[in-house]
Amino acid sequence: MSDDLPQQQRHPNAILAICCLSLFIVTLDATVTNVALPTIGKELHAGVTSLQWTLDAYTLTLASLLVLAGSSADRLGRKRVFRIGLVVFGLGSLACSAATSDGLLIASRVLQALGGTMLNPVSLSIITNAFRDRKARARALGIWGAISGVSLGFGPLVGGLLVETVGWRAIFWVNVPVVIAALVLTTLFVPESRAEKARRVDPLGQVLVVVLLAGAVFGIIEGPEIGWSSPVVLGAFAVAALALAAFVPVELRRDEPLIDPRFFTSIPFAGAVVAAVLAFGSWSAFLFSNTLLLQDVKGFPPIVTGLLFMPAGIAILVASPISGRLVAARGTRLPMSVAGLLIAAAATALAFTTASSPVAIVAVVFALFGLGFGLVNAPITNTAVSGMPNDQAGAASAIASTGRQVGTSLGIALAGSITGAAGAGSGVPKSFATDAHPLWWTIAGAGLAIVAIASLSNSRAATRSSERLGPLLQGAAST
Repeated sequence: MSDDLPQQQRHPNAILAICCLSLFIVTLDATVTNVALPTIGKELHAGVTSLQWTLDAYTLTLASLLVLAGSSADRLGRKRVFRIGLVVFGLGSLACSAATSDGLLIASRVLQALGGTMLNPVSLSIITNAFRDRKARARALGIWGAISGVSLGFGPLVGGLLVETVGWRAIFWVNVPVVIAALVLTTLFVPESRAEKARRVDPLGQVLVVVLLAGAVFGIIEGPEIGWSSPVVLGAFAVAALALAAFVPVELRRDEPLIDPRFFTSIPFAGAVVAAVLAFGSWSAFLFSNTLLLQDVKGFPPIVTGLLFMPAGIAILVASPISGRLVAARGTRLPMSVAGLLIAAAATALAFTTASSPVAIVAVVFALFGLGFGLVNAPITNTAVSGMPNDQAGAASAIASTGRQVGTSLGIALAGSITGAAGAGSGVPKSFATDAHPLWWTIAGAGLAIVAIASLSNSRAATRSSERLGPLLQGAAST
């Protein structure tokens, strides 16, 4: 409920603009850094493994704490948590820009992401509270989602321009004036609001999620560097497995779990989360690997690299609204199936490229990949909430968003491991274009898996699983 409804009714569009601004910088920061990686590596003498951690420290923190941040804002006040998030994100950005070693940069990225966890889910709650009319809310959420597509698609270009003209530290400097503007505007226009009944904190569940994700990603990233059979890597995987084994029984015993394991008995929901992991993992691996290929192997400067990613960015912008209309008119099977096929086709084409492949062909393949990625987001969100009770739709959507961040982290980790670049020392080998072929075949398989999920999630068995889950969750909520 809002504590300041008249003010909220006077300025809903201003509130939407402020929330879109915060979403833009958080999402942009997940992609804009990619193009700067080769330059960062040279200046800070960082190997591929450290570059992977530069990205994954950010996405892992987002994945681990998104649900906690959303529930904390419902309890403590969305405006308050949102402003804290802006301050922390701004301080983290300043720390990133001043980093003098890869270790300091990675630690600063964690601080930056801590702020980011308080912005994305909280801004969505603020928008939902600001727009009470259903049609106006749908329009506002559509704009909010489009901003995410813009930042994902154009992050490489922005990164290339800044690195080429100012330097890699500028990709973090630009966040600071945006944060200051958002803080001032939030103070002036955003009313304080809280949930009528906020979810309780689940500290044990939260710790298990962090241990699970950190252990799995650590093992994948460090495996090529220190050896897959080393006690450290095997121990990391063992700890992650134990955390997963403990997580389900622990969460089933809680009245208000961080993530309700029963959600995954719904085939559409489970399918949406898996599809989110596969799609965003494919996208992050695509960005990470092709950035290294274009700059370290082909020798293109950052701004040219950003321009070569532009076909993918434009394709995402074109495909995203088309996907939303297809979901509304035809359901989720068609856009999700086409998305999977396009991702598989683009990855298959990349599996036949070499270091000497014409740039025009690469640009066309990038556009194909962007079309697939642009089509997949709307059906994932829609499938995640399919059959869920209204009071559980927000939690289901938050878990699907966590799946996107988990996929991003895993994609970056696997990209370095599968190509062998993570264990190649301080540089990317000239054979990287060929070494990456197994990665592209893996992504092609992920695309085909998305097609299978689209079919399974729209089956009769899927419908029955959702119908069984709804009354179970409602019954638990009433006890």
